[in-house]
Amino acid sequence: MKNNRWAIPFAAASVHSELYSAGYGPLLVEALALHGIKTRADAEVFLSSGEDLLHDPMLLTDMDKAVERIHRAIKNKECTAVFGDYDADGITSTCITTHYLRSKGLICYPYIPDRLKDGYGLNKSALHALREKGVELLISVDCGISAVEEVEYAHSIGMDVIITDHHECNRDGILPNAVAVIDCKRPGDNYPNKNLAGVGVALKLLCACEGSWEKVIERYCDYVAVGTVADVMPLLGENRYLVCRGLKKLNVNPDPGFASLISASGIKPSSEIGAGDIGFRIGPRINAAGRMYQADLARELFMCIDKDRSAALAERLCLLNQERKNVQDSISAQAFKMLEGKNPETPIVLSADDWQQGVIGIVASKVAEEFGLPAIMISMDGENGKGSCRSYGDFNLYEALSACSSYLTGFGGHAKAAGLTIKKDMVAPFREAMADYYREHNPERPPSTICDMFICRPAALSVKNVEELNMLEPCGEGNERPLMCMLDLKVDDFSNTNGGHLRLRVSLDGYHMDGIYFNHISTDFNLRHGDYIDLAFNPEINHYLGTTSVQLNVTSLRKHNPLELCREILGNNECAARAAVRYRPERQDFARIWKSFNASTVLDGSVEEIISQCPDGMEPEKFCICIMTFLETGLLKSADGSIFHASPSHIEGKADLEGSRIMRTLRAK
Repeated sequence: MKNNRWAIPFAAASVHSELYSAGYGPLLVEALALHGIKTRADAEVFLSSGEDLLHDPMLLTDMDKAVERIHRAIKNKECTAVFGDYDADGITSTCITTHYLRSKGLICYPYIPDRLKDGYGLNKSALHALREKGVELLISVDCGISAVEEVEYAHSIGMDVIITDHHECNRDGILPNAVAVIDCKRPGDNYPNKNLAGVGVALKLLCACEGSWEKVIERYCDYVAVGTVADVMPLLGENRYLVCRGLKKLNVNPDPGFASLISASGIKPSSEIGAGDIGFRIGPRINAAGRMYQADLARELFMCIDKDRSAALAERLCLLNQERKNVQDSISAQAFKMLEGKNPETPIVLSADDWQQGVIGIVASKVAEEFGLPAIMISMDGENGKGSCRSYGDFNLYEALSACSSYLTGFGGHAKAAGLTIKKDMVAPFREAMADYYREHNPERPPSTICDMFICRPAALSVKNVEELNMLEPCGEGNERPLMCMLDLKVDDFSNTNGGHLRLRVSLDGYHMDGIYFNHISTDFNLRHGDYIDLAFNPEINHYLGTTSVQLNVTSLRKHNPLELCREILGNNECAARAAVRYRPERQDFARIWKSFNASTVLDGSVEEIISQCPDGMEPEKFCICIMTFLETGLLKSADGSIFHASPSHIEGKADLEGSRIMRTLRAK
């Protein structure tokens, strides 16, 4: 099962005094330092969300060709089509491009492929059907960069194609022979922002066609914000401006489709919609349409101007999302049943008949997270299977699939996520081949939780300091809220909510804090009152009955294990002093330990064995500080100078325990 090893930054990020001089508080200063920000000027640029972050759309390769062709289509009243993807990015891209072309007086058919029947991207049957409707110009959005054969087919039936995409190009570098190929990741492209979402590239096309950006961005910024956040694009630079602008519109004057979906999603009218609401509430409901093979439902919602109709469509979308969850839970239960009692050490490859292809990628992610291993879920349809793959840690999934490609009929994707097709009789040998590849490359299993900031003093989590973190918003990919952790918290109280969430009240050094751990309950951890636990969390401001307080939004919980910090102390890691300050010993602690030693005492050769000699009732961390102080002052000695295998030693005079480097460091913290 999932390992409980955490990566804890006992050493604080390197902070420059100029940030404090600029008036930033301690939490924000350390958060900025994590991004390598050292000066006030750098901080102002990073936190900026002004329009100066925008770039000229004409910097994108082939933009001039695309604008000329679209202007010609508008002049000649040509029939057009927009071909998108079935996820939130593709759907929002399709909606804004279709709306814009229709606003110019053109007949425009939006087309989003069926995930099951059509698969991803342009396909010849859809192109043929659109040509039969009279389409002369087709614009792809959020797809098409690899559609070399499909674009040639479009030419052969008399249809021009403009490609807009943001995905990587083929490894061989061959681009579709389209009128224009606009992709910020296209080789040789000089556009400064390589992290535009598909909807961001589409927006740039519309701005270029319009000849200005303000009117276009104001009209479509809410779509751009939703597509960008839902597609997990970095929220830095230009993307930060576009998402900020879109969030403002979503909060003040959203289109009817978004207004209905916000209401149906259960977002309170009084709350301010943030990037997190898009990522966890709005985006998943849009993606559910594509996963459940009804992407046109979401497209219709966002192109609907009737409030009653949009409200009904939003309710249907929420029901579809619930259906998606039910299917996902069913497949998850089957997957974990298959793995029950097992302790896999190589990539997990599972297959079953009729698993819904639209959701197995989500389940693969859950399996990967639970076991700390790459996971591949394959849905079989007779002799043929389609799989969704998710990596874990730094394991390059695409390279692994390439090495095992002889067992596959096809695959594609990137280092973190991929898809494949496979014959039924190849599943078992493919599983073995992946295991061999994994063992050969011997990737290091990463920690289950990687913390950004260690909080040694709970007083730092004041309302003022936590509120200041809002300056980082919108937070998301590339600009995540720093994950914080605290160790050795006492559980004062806990309860499980009706919704299946764990509420906690914990204390440390006389400070009491409330927390919530969504989708977990106390029995998941065999939690009891008085237990000591470690928490990884994001601090949030909670407003309740006129009271403002800090609440810990917990992301990981484990029973406290002193082993990690003891290992750092015994390894003479000076950075451990930040975490060890609360265990600073008094003179009577030193005396108690020294009295327990005798001439034959030897501190054994492992951290676990040394800890086992800790006196009853004393924290192991405090015991380790004491014996390291003895080592520094000469009361303990070993052959190699380390604490391991050290034994008592006679010294002349009285040992200056309080004057030791360790104790001076602890007093300074």
